[in-house]
Amino acid sequence: MGQPKGQKTQMQLEPHQVLLRPLVTEKGVAASQKHNAYAFEVNPLATKEDIRRAVEELFNVKVVKVRTQNRRGKPRRRGFRVGHTKQWKKAIVTLDPEYRIDFF
Repeated sequence: MGQPKGQKTQMQLEPHQVLLRPLVTEKGVAASQKHNAYAFEVNPLATKEDIRRAVEELFNVKVVKVRTQNRRGKPRRRGFRVGHTKQWKKAIVTLDPEYRIDFF
């Protein structure tokens, strides 16, 4: 028999293992200024709670909302060889209005 339904077993990720890098793009910078929302590339195994905990610990801020996206790899060609870019997970983290993150 396996695990009872609804019960997850997952290793606990450290905050520096959850957040891989900030996504600093034109769209992301505009969202951070207008909606106080920041985008990160995160570990594909990370849950929304892991992401919330990691951002709060690493940047000393209060997180209001976390949204995630699983991004598929895009097909790429180099000469006759065909391949794909890697799949990755994106998190958009909305902060409390009184907090900010400065990447620069």
